[in-house]
Amino acid sequence: MKPFTTDLNLETGILRGAHNHLQRRLSSMEGQYSDRVAYEALLGQGDALVYEVYENVKMPPAPGELYHGTSIVHPGRVGDEYFMTKGHFHQVLETAEVYHCVHGHGYMMMETPHGEWAAEELKPGVVLYVPPQWAHRSINIGNDDLITFFIYPGDAGHDYGTVEAKGFHKLVVDRQGKPTVIDNPRWSAA
Repeated sequence: MKPFTTDLNLETGILRGAHNHLQRRLSSMEGQYSDRVAYEALLGQGDALVYEVYENVKMPPAPGELYHGTSIVHPGRVGDEYFMTKGHFHQVLETAEVYHCVHGHGYMMMETPHGEWAAEELKPGVVLYVPPQWAHRSINIGNDDLITFFIYPGDAGHDYGTVEAKGFHKLVVDRQGKPTVIDNPRWSAA
């Protein structure tokens, strides 16, 4: 492996030279929003682009390597719940990740396998450290794209399935024009 550079556009979040461009549309977020009726109604209007990831993964998935890229969560809501990423644990649970918010306004919802949770505000200039064992999900509470730059170990992997099963313990929803953290009814009904 030789040193290399990529170009990060701070206005669009596009990482030119990235080797992976993932697009998650509303249809791929089934079961992630608590209001099923609102989800189906919005999906009936079209398969909106919820978020994108540009990632440099040309390095081998090995200890010592650092994957990096950008996450772009577009503005929107499903009912009163803001557009968000699916969220994940790392397959190697003892893995941390760093996020730097470069544009927009949002939250990072995080929780441990034991249900301990935290919600940290994201705005330009904020650098967030996600410790090992914490699942994390970016949530866009603004009217512009929420763009973050991230770095994590190349051997970390992603575990989306754990979050897909019931979501996070907490949700960030709009209440009278303000983001509010509430209990996820899928967990409180259990």
